[in-house]
This record gives sequence, structure tokens and C-alpha cells, in this order.
Amino acid sequence: MSLPLLECKYVTEEFVREGKSGSYGSKLPSSVPMLRFLYELCWVLVRGELPIQSCKAVLEKVKFLDDPSKEELASCFADVVTQIAQDLTMSGDHRSRLTKLAKWLVESQTVPQRIFQERCEEEFLWEAEMVKIKAQDLKGKEVRLNTRLLYQQTKFNLLREESEGYAKLITLLCRGSAGSSHNASAATMGIIKSLIGHFDLDPNRVFDIVLDCFELEQDYDTFLNLIPIFPKSHASQILGFKFQYYQRLEVNSPVPSGLYKLTALLVKKNFISLESMLTMPLKFPFELDTCTVANNIGKINLAATGKDLMEDEKQGDFKVDLYAALDMETEAVAERIPELENNQTLGLLDGFLSVDDWGHANIMFERLAPLNPVAHNHICDGLFRLIEKRITHAYRIARQTRFQNSSSAGSEKIAHAANTSASKTCSDLKEVFQMLVTVGPYLYRNTQLLQKICRLLRVYYLSALDLVRSSDGSSNQEGSADEIKHLKEARFRVEEALGTCLLPSLQLIPANPAVGHEIWEVMSLLPYEARYRLYGEWEKDDERNPLLLAARQVAKLDTRWILKRLAKENLKPLGRMVAKLAHANPMTVLRTIVTQIEAYRDMIAPVVDAFKYLTQLEYDILEYVVIERLVQSGRAKLKDDGINLSDWLQSLASFWGHLCKKYPSMELRGLFQYLVNQLKRGQGIELVLLQELIQQMANVQYTENLTEDQLDAMAGSETLRYHATSFGMTRNNKALVKSSNRLRDSLLPNDEPKLAIPLLLLIAQHRSLVVVNADAPYIKMVTEQFDRCHGILLQYVDFLSSAVTPATAYAQLIPSLEELVHTYHLEPEVAFLVFRPVMRLFKCRRNGDISWPLDSGESIDADSDVSKSESSMILDVGTSEKAVTWSDVLDTVRTMLPSKAWNSLSPDLYATFWGLTLYDLHVPRSRYESEISKQHAALKTLEEVADNSSSAITKRKKEKERIQESLDRLTGELKKHEEHVASVRRRLSREKDKWLSSCPDTLKINMEFLQRCIFPRCTFSMADSVYCAMFVHMLHSLGTPYFNTVNHIDVLICKTLQPMICCCTEYEVGRLGRFLFETLKIAYHWKSAESIYESECGNMPGFAVYYRYPNSQRVTFGQFVKVHWKWCAKITKLLIQCLESNEYMEIRNALIMLTKISGVFPVAKIKNDEREDLKVLATGVAAALSARKSSWVTDEEFGMGYLELKAPPVHTPKHTPSQNGLVGGESTGGRSTANQQPESGGKDQLSKTKIPDGRTENMPSKSDQGHPKSKGGNPSDAQPSVSKKPVDQKETDESPRISDENPVKAGSKYSEAELH
Repeated sequence: MSLPLLECKYVTEEFVREGKSGSYGSKLPSSVPMLRFLYELCWVLVRGELPIQSCKAVLEKVKFLDDPSKEELASCFADVVTQIAQDLTMSGDHRSRLTKLAKWLVESQTVPQRIFQERCEEEFLWEAEMVKIKAQDLKGKEVRLNTRLLYQQTKFNLLREESEGYAKLITLLCRGSAGSSHNASAATMGIIKSLIGHFDLDPNRVFDIVLDCFELEQDYDTFLNLIPIFPKSHASQILGFKFQYYQRLEVNSPVPSGLYKLTALLVKKNFISLESMLTMPLKFPFELDTCTVANNIGKINLAATGKDLMEDEKQGDFKVDLYAALDMETEAVAERIPELENNQTLGLLDGFLSVDDWGHANIMFERLAPLNPVAHNHICDGLFRLIEKRITHAYRIARQTRFQNSSSAGSEKIAHAANTSASKTCSDLKEVFQMLVTVGPYLYRNTQLLQKICRLLRVYYLSALDLVRSSDGSSNQEGSADEIKHLKEARFRVEEALGTCLLPSLQLIPANPAVGHEIWEVMSLLPYEARYRLYGEWEKDDERNPLLLAARQVAKLDTRWILKRLAKENLKPLGRMVAKLAHANPMTVLRTIVTQIEAYRDMIAPVVDAFKYLTQLEYDILEYVVIERLVQSGRAKLKDDGINLSDWLQSLASFWGHLCKKYPSMELRGLFQYLVNQLKRGQGIELVLLQELIQQMANVQYTENLTEDQLDAMAGSETLRYHATSFGMTRNNKALVKSSNRLRDSLLPNDEPKLAIPLLLLIAQHRSLVVVNADAPYIKMVTEQFDRCHGILLQYVDFLSSAVTPATAYAQLIPSLEELVHTYHLEPEVAFLVFRPVMRLFKCRRNGDISWPLDSGESIDADSDVSKSESSMILDVGTSEKAVTWSDVLDTVRTMLPSKAWNSLSPDLYATFWGLTLYDLHVPRSRYESEISKQHAALKTLEEVADNSSSAITKRKKEKERIQESLDRLTGELKKHEEHVASVRRRLSREKDKWLSSCPDTLKINMEFLQRCIFPRCTFSMADSVYCAMFVHMLHSLGTPYFNTVNHIDVLICKTLQPMICCCTEYEVGRLGRFLFETLKIAYHWKSAESIYESECGNMPGFAVYYRYPNSQRVTFGQFVKVHWKWCAKITKLLIQCLESNEYMEIRNALIMLTKISGVFPVAKIKNDEREDLKVLATGVAAALSARKSSWVTDEEFGMGYLELKAPPVHTPKHTPSQNGLVGGESTGGRSTANQQPESGGKDQLSKTKIPDGRTENMPSKSDQGHPKSKGGNPSDAQPSVSKKPVDQKETDESPRISDENPVKAGSKYSEAELH
């Protein structure tokens, strides 16, 4: 009966028409059901409406609903064709097209021929030529095959079996291994065959008996020779029946170990396949979530009462429980013992290990990974035995190699041969590395094997390294590539063994530092990047292993308990407990300690002392933990004010500095690389760690708060500077020298990238970027960051220049001046800071002993060019590069400033200014003499000691030698320093004439000099601020042509001082104040007496009235007093303007400036302010002014008869003094103030002070004419003005100013341009 045609829903007539035109799929929906569409398509093809070849194009265009796979499409196609072929009434044409369709589907590989053969009738297959047998014959063959498979039965005549045959068989098999030769085995096989034939024994029963005897007998070779006479397929079935027998409920005995061993041996010899033995499903028992239990260790129960918590507290002497995690693991293993007895798959795994079949054992380990089979002691011991057996030969070779390398240090050939042998031997241990990955942390159960593995890995990696080094010199490139490939493979294997096995095992070994040392011997061969990666992976692996997680939680709990009680008194016992915990679980213990230190800064000292018991591995992990804490996200590194560093960061930096100082073996390359990376990202807050490291390890400290004596000593020699800034450290302190060298070597290693110079350049660049890229809401935050970065830069350069010795090594290390400025874009002041030590290595060609800036002693005629002498200076640091001449430096200097700047400056003056130091200009004789006196006093004190014991005498002798050495050194350096300054002065005296003589624009000399030289350097450091004042005084005293000293001070005070105060940071304005102090001190010295003025200034070009003409008329003493009055008035005015400003920075900077110049200029008006930091500064200024009260003078005394002063008008009193702040720390309404009340009427109120050297100096003070000098002690005396106004007198806030009647103009020959 013909199948009825269905109505086509998808392969419609429109679809057929478009298909004939070659367009398919345009009329189809977005997705169609596959089976219905294929059915309609096949009928259309069979009816001939579409060609059969179009089927492929249709299938490519159509999109089915359920997105079937290729196999599903083929199955559906075969079902449709088979269904249509069932229609016996189909016409011949249609059936012919159907067979063609089936052939096309097979040929196009759309439907495999096998599917048609399974589903179609024999007649259709014959018509489609898919079978070679006729349909009728194929049906008969199918019937016969089904009958044989389903109905024919293999029969064994068990009734005729005789016990005698089996008895003889067993007797034959149990005779032992007396004849285990090949002939004996052949004879045995013949006898067994004869017994089977004679007694008509069942072959399968005989095979079973042979396997039973094989299971009990130890002679494997004989039985292995008997196995081939039986069918291999029967072996797995017989063994399966044996295993099923032990699974019956009525059988209580476990599976014999011999059966597991037998099965494993047959699998190993390929008599049976492993897959045939694993057909039964594995049942994984449900276990307690041990990870949850481990995580709950040490957590507080919030529902517990106080009594319960006290009972849980450990009483009495605390002892670290190093075995807590191991006890938990022992209990867990004991609970799983029945699992090993009942789980036949685990038993089969044990059998593979017993027959040394690692290949199949590894497959079993992978399949049984959820059961963690290594946790079973029996399986773990079997794996240990297998590892021990595999490494025996390699370990023996490794020991010999290690011995030969140590005993034949001079024989490279012998060592290379030994390394080659060791490398080849270790390369065959691929399976051992797989075993180590499998055993994981459970290697802790055999520490002896663990140490062997560590030593083997070390020799393995060292051998690979030596092979690469030896092949570097060979010409065989292919061999070299092979060695490098071998080294990469060796490193990968070593890292894998460390990360998966050795490091996790260390956590479970109770306090065994020897094991940690062996692991470190391997870890130390890897770069710090690889080590840190292993540490990070180590922590992640702990979270997946309950045993490691429990050990970590217990260690964290015990560490916290110890830290609660750690103090100086119990440092030794508790420090040892910390070390014991760290030996076993370093990552957790050290991270817990660092976290506690971040919160409690006072723990740093005891913790650092307790760390003396740690090993090198733990120190390395500690550095990783510190870096990890630095990069941890979610923590602010600045406080909420945006200025100060967070407490945790300060504590961490202090801890790291103290630790590295006490233990110089700490490796610092990782931390330095982290700082470099952070600076590249524009982040410089972490530089506080570098600051602490330099301060603690090298005793190079940076501070702005130097005393007068310390600042004066900074101009002295190295010994004098050391005594002034040693901060209690002994000069020849061995620990300090060792730690300083270690810090230098970490920055400049021999075989690693040297980070010293990249770090220096990045710090210098970051100093400039702090202001450019500042995102702080307040400028105060930006200034704090700038000062902090600038201080670290000064400290770091100071350390490098002193630690890198000799000076030529420093010169070879740093880039040239041109590279610093143009390649790395450093500012000129920073570039010269770095390059300044190199400038002192320029030596004269004629006399190599004379170096810049000493005088070469060459006599130069007036007509000769001094530059020729300078061109003879050359820098030769012993490298292969071209020697640098002084002319090259000057050429670089010319490119550092705009071309217009050289109209008022010269490169020689610029280079001289930036190249010299305070040591070259000033001899602090008083400081030398003071230190020498201290040393003499110390010698005298030693001689008066009455203790005459031998130890005391020895100690005094050593101390006397040290003091005498310091005395001799100070005396010699004083003499050398004086000669040095004299020589430098002679050189500068010869060069001064060319500095400014060739400048075409002399009117701008002082402005350019201040802008390009003085201001950048005087705000650089305290020592530089003093240097700038000394250099200006030197220019004056040498009589430098075209340098006008009066105009220099005038431009400084009247034109540039106020903008400089407003744009400086806190530290910069302090340095600027120091420079102004030194400048004013010199000016007061010249004003102190007319004789001094005439001797030091009267005939100098710097005091010419018209400074464009150095030989013009000089400024008289009276004129100098008047212009001095003008300067004081200007300073008073600009300071009062700043103090009355609403800008925070202006007020703060003015207060700091007043603090610095209070010794020579105590004129101030400080208004009340609510900001706490400004209150503190104001209190300091008031105290400084009050201390100078006794040195104040009247206006008349200051004027010395050269000033015309007017009496101020008397005002009506409107309020009492209690309504106004008083100077000298008097407070008004809780606010500290220091007020200078200017008199009304526009006159400048000025006072007189004494300069630090004890001379009384006149200082302008605005007061009533004829008013006596103040000597009283009432509160009004605290005012920095000698004027005694009535209590009820009205006080005004107007700033002092120069009146029109100011006598400075009268009688002065200065023009407006020259005075201003």
C-alpha cells in the first residue's frame, strides 16, 4: 500500500520553483523541524521535482530548530529513506530515484553506509549496491549467524572430570621453581596439555587453578610462561569472577593482596587490559566536608559565654602544638582503613605499585583522584618505595657529581663530564616527577626521601645550567639550542616538584629546619620571580587540601597567641616558638606576624629580635609577604587628610628597615623591582620603604631639622660630617658596613639587572611628575608628596655616592650629563646633584694629580684665554669609551638653558656654581676644634677610669686607639681642608674675570643668576642654601666684575622674595629662609661698623653705584644703612601681606620663613587662625622672637644717625591688651600669636638684633623718637619692637611702607632701575 502524501509545509511549490532557479532557503522560516523537513525533501527528490544534487545546497541553506549534530542528521536521513523504501507500490522511476538518493548520500558522506546496512531491507541494499551478496543469500547468512550466537551452547562434560587429573595438575604447579628454565617451562606446558587431554579437564578450570597457584607462588617467570597456552580473553573473565566472589555479602574476608598483585602483573605484561578490569562502576563514598572543619579552627563562637572562652584559653606554660594537624590527619586515615579493604579499585592500585607498574598506577591515580588514594598509608608507602627505587641510581650519580665538583674545582673537564653524566641520568626521571606530583604534600611522611629528592633536584638543575654555560663558548648552535631547551625543561620540572610536593610537604613537617634548608638549596637556584610565583600558588593550593588548611589554621591560631605575650622579658623562649611555627608553616606564620605589626607598631623591636632563629627560606618568604601586603588592594596608603602616610604603611616600612639592618642576608631585589614598577606607573608612595632601608642599613639619614652645629659641620670633611650626623653609630661598625654593602650589592648585583640607576632616574623623574600629575584636592597635599620624594632623592644619591667606591666606579655607573638632561629629561639641579661627584674626577692633562676644582698652579697671562686651561681638563674613568673633556661639559651646559639666558650668564660660571660644594668654599674651623676638644675630653675620661681588670684595660686600650685615630684624622683633614679651600679660591680668582665680562646684557645679570642658579639650589637642601649665600659672598670678596652685591640683595628682597615664598613647599621655604638668614647675617656684619664696611665693601665692584661700570663710584656707608632700612621694611611688608592672606600656603610659608630668620629679623605680625598646624608654627615663631628680645634696639640705634625718623601720633585707646595677641607665646582666646604692631603714620617699625657670632647688629625698628631701649619684663616686652606704646593706644594692622620722605632717596645716587 502506498504511503499517503502529506501536505508540504516547508518544501512548498514556491520553494521548489526558487530551487530550480538556484535560490534556496529564501522562502523558509528562520528554523524548521529537522525530521519533517527531511521527509518532505526526500519525497520531492523522489518525485523528481528537484535534482538529487540540489540536496547538498538545500542542507547548507536550511537552519534546523534543535541544531542537530552531523550524526543526528545522518540517522534521521537514513530513517526517512528506510521508511520510504517500505512502500512496495512505488513506481519504478520513483524507486530508481530513491536508490540514487541513497547512493548519493553515501558518496557525499552525509550518511555512513553502515547505518543503511543496519536499517534497510536486504532487497533495497542489493538495489543500492551497498552489499555484495544477493538479498536471499544475505537473509540465510543472517539466520545462521543469529542461531549460532543465541542458541548454540558450549558444553563441558563436567561429569567425566576426574579428581586425579586436578590433583596431578596441582602437584605439578606446586613443585616450586626448581626448574625455571625455558626448557622446564616448555615441559610443564606439555604436561598440562597432556593432563587436559587425558583426563578431559575443563580448560577454564585448569586456567583458574593455574592463576590460583600463580597468586600464591613467588616464582613469576614460570607462571608467566604458562599463561600464553590459554586464551587471553578468558583471563579477565576468570579474574572478574574471583573479585565478584569477595563482593558477596556472605563473604567476610577481604580480597587477598596476592590477587591484586597477580592482576596487576598480568596487566603489566599485557595479558589483559586495564579497561577490562575496570568495567565495574566505582563507588565514591560520601565523606565529611573536612575543608569546612579545617576552616572553623580558631574561630570564636559568638554564642559562647565568657566562662566558656576562659576555659578554652590555654593555661600554664604554653607549648606550640606542632602535631595538631597531623593528629587530625591520623584520625582521618584511621577512619578510611575500611575503605581500602572494601574498595577493590584501591587494592588494584596498590597491586600496580607492588609490581612497579607506574604507567597503569598513574592512570589509576587519575581515575581515583576524588578518593585521594595517597592519603592511605599503604598506598603512600608503596609510592615511596617506587620513588626510592627509581632514584637510587640517579642519587648515587648525583652524590658522585657533587663530590667531584667540590674536589676538582680546578679541573673543568672532569666537572663538565660529571655534570653531563648527571644531567643524562636525571633526564630519565620523567616518571619520578610524575610520582612527586601525585604524592603531593604527603611526602612529609618520609623526610629522608624528601631530602634525597631535594639534593637530586639541585644537582639536576645545576647540571643543566653548567651544560648551557659550557655550550655558550662552543660554535655548535644546534647543540646550544638543545642545551637551552633542556634547561627550560629542567626548570619546569623543578618548579613543578617544588610547587606541588616539596613546599606543601614542609607545612606538615613539625619544626625541621634541616628540611627547610634542603628546600632552600633548590629554591635559591631559581630567580626571585619564579620563587614568588611558587609562593603564591602554594597559598592557593592550601585552600583545596583539608590537611594543609587545618595546618594553616592551627599555625595562625598559635601565632596570634604568642604575639599577645611576646615581650622583651620572654623574647628567647617565645622567639623560639615563633621559629618552630615558621619552620613548618612559614607563609601563614609570617603573614600573620606582618599583619599584626601593621596594626601595632610597638611590636617591631621584639619581633625583629625573635626572627634571629629563622632560616633563609623564611626570610625569602617574608620579603614576598611584605610585597604582597604592599600590593593588596582595598587599603589606602595615605590617611584621610591626604598628606600623611597611613599607619600600616609606616609600620611596614619601619619593620622592613629594622629587619634588613639586623639581618643583612635578606634579598632585596624583588622589593626594588616592585618600587621600579610602581614608579613607572607614577606611584611613589612606597618609596618610604627605600627611605627606611637606606636609613637603617646605611645610616644615611635625611632631615631638615639640623642644628646650627650640624649644618656648619656639613661643610667639613667626611669625618667631621660623620661625627655630626652619625646619630650614635660607630664609624667602623662591622654590622653597619656589612648591611650597607649588602644594600649596595642588591642594587648593583653582578649577574642580575642593575636597578640602582633606573631607580635613581625614576625617582628624579617622579619628583617632577608629582606636581604635573597631581590629583590632590589641596596644594598642601601636593607639596607634602613633593617634599617626601625630594628627601628620598637626596638620601638615595647620598647613599650611592658614598657606597659606590671608588669614585671612578660611580662615574662609570651613572649616565653622562647630556644623557641626564636630554635623554632622561632631568631638571638641571637634579642632573648636577647626580653628576657633581663625577666633575671632581676631571684632571689636568699636564698634572694628573690636580683635579677640579683645585688650582693647577699654571700662571696665565692677562691676554691668554682661561678657557684653554679649562679645555686641558679631562675625565678618564678607565673605560673603553672616549675620554670626556671639560669643554664637552661646557657644551652640554650651553644646551641646558635658553639661549637668552646666556646673555647674562656664562657657561663657566654656571658650571662652577653647580659643580662646587660647601666644602670648597668654607672651613668650619670652630666645628673641627670642637670635635677635637671632645676627643681630648674623651681620652681624659678614659684615663681617669679606676677599673684595672684585664678586660677593662683591653677595652680602654681599644677605645683609646679609636679616639686617637679620630683625632689624627680630624687634625689632618682640617689642614687638608684649609689647603683645599685656599686652592679653590686661587682657581676661582683666576677665572672670575671671564665669568660675566662677556655678557652683553648686564642689567639682567642678577635676575638671571637668581633664577637659574640661586633659587633652584638654595631650595634644594639646607647645605645648599648655606652654600648659595657663601658663593655670593665669594663672588663679592673676589671682586667679580659686573656682579653687583647690593643689587643682588635688592633684587632678591624687593622683586623675587614674595613670589618665591608663595610658590615654595614647606621644606623649600625653610631652606629659602636659611639662605635669607645667611644673606642678612652678612649684610648686618657689613653694617655693624663703618670700618668693617670700608675694609670689606668700600672698594669692591659689588658696591659700585652704577654696576654696569664696575669702576664707578662706590656706595657710601650711609647709603648702605639707608638701603638696609629699605630691605627690612620690604621684608616686613611682604611678610605681613602673607600673614594677612587667606591662603593657607602663604601663611604657613611666612611663619616658616620667620622661624628661620628670627635670629636676624624678628619683625612679624601674626593674626589669629583656627588651623591647628598654623597655631603650632605661630607658637614656634613667638618663642623664637621672645628668645631674641634682649637684643632688640631702637630705631635711632639702628639708623646710626643716617635716618630721619618722625614721632608717631598718639591714638585714642579703644581696647585693652587682653583683646589682642601678644608676642612671645602669649595666647589670646586659646590662639598662639606673635604680633608686631606697626605704628600708625606709615613709618616702618624695626628692631635691632644680635647675629649668632655675638656681635650686636643694628636692625630697623619703627618706634617713637627718643624712646629708650626696652629692658622691662612685662608682657608687652615680648613684642619684637622696642616701642612702648600706652596700653590704651590704638593698634593698626596696616603694613609698614617706605614713606616719601624716606632718606634712602635723599642723598642716594641710585637710579630707579639700579635700586630696584
